[in-house]
Amino acid sequence: MRIRHLIPFAALVLSACITPVTAPARLPTGSWELDPSHTSVAWRVRHTGISWYVGRFDTMDASLDFDPASPETARLVATVDAASISTGDTEFDLDLANGWLNAGSSPQIRFESTQIEVISQASGRATGTLFLNGREIDTVMEIDFHGGVLNPFEQRRALGFSGRMQIDRTAFGIGNLPQSIVGADVFIEIEAEFLRTGALDD
Repeated sequence: MRIRHLIPFAALVLSACITPVTAPARLPTGSWELDPSHTSVAWRVRHTGISWYVGRFDTMDASLDFDPASPETARLVATVDAASISTGDTEFDLDLANGWLNAGSSPQIRFESTQIEVISQASGRATGTLFLNGREIDTVMEIDFHGGVLNPFEQRRALGFSGRMQIDRTAFGIGNLPQSIVGADVFIEIEAEFLRTGALDD
């Protein structure tokens, strides 16, 4: 009987732990690392002008340095393994990784922020350099901030973001098919959680 009475109390405590804090000023200063098990990087491109062809990357990493008193000084570095491109077709994945992304000579796709613009409490913009296929081009990532919580399973603080980026594959020398077959614009969509490094009370 006592255990049954404790269940609603435990549920209340757990829900309090995972109610997001959406005001950046209330979040702790520090360094954050990507939680890859709660992160996805998807991309889509026009196919013959009539549909979206959608794929993803399966291996990624990122770090975030963040000061709530000065969010515009935040620094984001994110990497994706080019060889981890995935479409559900293993043979085609190898062709994309080696023939399009040149994963052998350029194994990582990397974004390094150089400027953070705070648009609102829940949105921002990261300008930085995208290193892809041996080229470096200034790129913009639009960011939505979903808040921070104490992750009850990891016992670490966590932040959640969505990111959107649009690039021109031809500017990076990716693929040689005409744009009537494969569109030039590639849309990248990111869902990411970060875990704070260090002790919980730091």
